[in-house]
Amino acid sequence: MRKRYGCPGSVHAPVTAALPPQPLPKSNASADLLAMLLVVKFIDGLPLARFEYVLGRHGVTVPRQTLARWVIGAAGVLQPLLNLMRDALLEGAFLHVDETVVQVLKELGKAPTSNSYMWVQTGGPPGRPVVVFDYDASCGGQVPVRLLHDYRGYVMTDGYSGYNELMRTDGIEQLVCWAHVRRRFVDAVKVQPKGKRGLADEAVAMIGKLYGVERDHKDADEATRLLARQTHGVPTLAALRTWLDKTLPGVTPKSALGTALSYLRDCWPRLTRYTERGDLPIDNNRAENTIRPFVVGRKAWLFSDTVAGANASAVIYSVLETAKANGVEPYTWLRRVLRDLPSATTVEDVEALLPWNVKDLHTPDLTSDLPN
Repeated sequence: MRKRYGCPGSVHAPVTAALPPQPLPKSNASADLLAMLLVVKFIDGLPLARFEYVLGRHGVTVPRQTLARWVIGAAGVLQPLLNLMRDALLEGAFLHVDETVVQVLKELGKAPTSNSYMWVQTGGPPGRPVVVFDYDASCGGQVPVRLLHDYRGYVMTDGYSGYNELMRTDGIEQLVCWAHVRRRFVDAVKVQPKGKRGLADEAVAMIGKLYGVERDHKDADEATRLLARQTHGVPTLAALRTWLDKTLPGVTPKSALGTALSYLRDCWPRLTRYTERGDLPIDNNRAENTIRPFVVGRKAWLFSDTVAGANASAVIYSVLETAKANGVEPYTWLRRVLRDLPSATTVEDVEALLPWNVKDLHTPDLTSDLPN
């Protein structure tokens, strides 16, 4: 809305108020429309083609190619915000890393049917959780090195060898996920004779005791949790290691149980490191839960057309998932960001829009009015 003033005596020409800074200048996309577009695609998993049909039903014709340009343009607007989020991510004492495949049709030097990768890192200081997605055509070891070359602390991963190069960096300590170990033994249980208890069941039971310690002290302070780990977790780990050394030589290496045992043996020092402190995680479930919205959305929109689109997706997933992690309602927050960010002139202006600095946009409790 731009006010226009005219001279009653027609002495002066009409004067129109200046247009406020827009997220996408010379575009028909307002901040509010862009916020809705990004949320329905990246939170609700609605492909751009379907959003085009939704607009068409209301008499608004916007080709999906235009919608795609708006998404890429909006990602550029949000980049300064993501830069500050990434700085906060690296301030945490530990972080989680994971990756998943994504198909990009127009990736230079790669077939349209080949896999590229979306990497996710999550962590941040207490009270300021951060989620950062990064697109890369490769899943090689150079990618985590590039993403985390400035980080020093504990890094939780699965047992993928692509992280080995990163772990050679001074100041980085690797933690390996116990949930991945447990899944391998659960798979071994499934191939046992039905109704019979075997060696894999024993491993699952001992790993369950480790998780029992974590469950019982989930809400405890770090000192209390560390004491519980040292008192109960470390003896369980010692018993599990004794069982592993006794069991491994008598199991066929290529069997389901054999591969599970070998994985446990190879990762052992990195699996037990979480007991050194009370704040370290036991598994990588936080990263897996964080990457799940991307995986669910991928089932709907299937692929990215261009590298620019994949990079834009990484930016937008990052800021929206970080907002969710901080308990902020994504659409309301993003609408404010896209209204205010174009006029931000200082770092302080951008910092004021970070989710943990916005106090009045928390997600409502939708279950509060439900009957008991």
